[in-house]
Amino acid sequence: MNKHPLTRNKKTGLLELSEHTYELRDVKEPELYRGIFDFGKVPKVIFNKRQVPMNTPEEFWITDTTFRDGQQSAAPYTVEQIVTLYKLLARLGGKKGIVRQSEFFLYSEKDRKAVEACKQENLKFPEITAWIRANPADFELVKQMEIKETGILVSCSDYHIFNKMKLTRKQAVEKYLAVVKAALAQNIIPRCHFEDITRADFYGFVVPFAYELMKLAREAKIPIKIRACDTLGYGVSYIGSALPRSVPGIIYGLNYFAEVPSAQLEWHGHNDFYKVVTNAATAWLYGCSSVNCSLLGIGERTGNCPTEAMCLEYAQLKGTTNGMDFKAISEIADYFEKEMGYTIPPQTPFAGRNFNSTRAGIHADGMLKNPEIYNIFDTEKILGRAPTVAVSDTSGLAGITFWLNQYYRLGEESPIQKTDPIVAKVKDAVDKAYASGRTTVMTDAELDEMVKSADKKQHKMLRTGVWAT
Repeated sequence: MNKHPLTRNKKTGLLELSEHTYELRDVKEPELYRGIFDFGKVPKVIFNKRQVPMNTPEEFWITDTTFRDGQQSAAPYTVEQIVTLYKLLARLGGKKGIVRQSEFFLYSEKDRKAVEACKQENLKFPEITAWIRANPADFELVKQMEIKETGILVSCSDYHIFNKMKLTRKQAVEKYLAVVKAALAQNIIPRCHFEDITRADFYGFVVPFAYELMKLAREAKIPIKIRACDTLGYGVSYIGSALPRSVPGIIYGLNYFAEVPSAQLEWHGHNDFYKVVTNAATAWLYGCSSVNCSLLGIGERTGNCPTEAMCLEYAQLKGTTNGMDFKAISEIADYFEKEMGYTIPPQTPFAGRNFNSTRAGIHADGMLKNPEIYNIFDTEKILGRAPTVAVSDTSGLAGITFWLNQYYRLGEESPIQKTDPIVAKVKDAVDKAYASGRTTVMTDAELDEMVKSADKKQHKMLRTGVWAT
């Protein structure tokens, strides 16, 4: 037991007993939490009604794993593609480094070429970090490439320790500490990836191990980092939810009992239960400075937390973009689709083709009157993406009017009105198409041809930009 004196919390002004009382429980049988995780049933969310305080750091930021977790879950990226995306990440994060770091593989010659090419860009942010296997040869690679920080896998649930690694908890801790010491000996910042933390014995393994790491960090004067990995997306943000699934409980426990400073704490989540963005934001709110994400959420199985989503979440929580360039999100989306052949689901927030598009006539009517009614914010100003209408059998006169004004870029000075005869003619043509059995939305090219068929003179005026005259 390691005892420390009373300390005054600078944030609250209250006296607190800083006392670490959790020791490693070297159990003979694995703790698999079968009451929660019965493999033949949907896992349960358990509540103990214990609430921990929010402890949001003054500074928090995003790290990116597009070139590690993202790349291993997609078609291989070329060096040129990696460099382009890296530069776009830098633009997105801005000069203040809201997108603070990006991690890379070092295994292959191509991986190393990509790292060198990105280093040649001389960008302060995102800082290049590594992800390696826990062996001396990989540490040597990190050192040769002059990378200051690397991720190290330190699985922490008994599912992994007993069933995958075939070790005891004590043996696992000894192995992990030896690896961390090897990194410290080479003056490399270890970022310990606590894999499967949402199924781990938190007070019997996670806290004692994390506390030992913090002792090592103080001795070495090197800030060892801890990445809390929600490997299967089990984390929940509900107030009063119980460990091991409670995100507030995990972050609070690492901060308070293991004495991990917020700046050395990172959250890495997956989206298996649709909770990835909320869990990441919750980690920020409860004391974690860093959340680890991937562009478009591309990652293992259901994916990681989308980098672009957390950039928008940051702006909502801070009330400022703090120098981020959200138009880079639209450029990233275009690059993935046009240059990399990746299909983004159309409804994907902020990046999909239809995220700010409507089909319903009643919505289009509202957009015609005031875009604030049905658009989340000024998407053209913030993301460089004007709102659109997808014309179908439900669009009505309003939808077709909106499409005409947007497609021909008529502006606020001389828009077409719903009462214009051309609108009724195009609607009639659209209705006939669906009456004949059409089931898909109309394309821009088809609608443009319908306008031409309805009135060639007016179509020419619209196409040549002389409609106002």
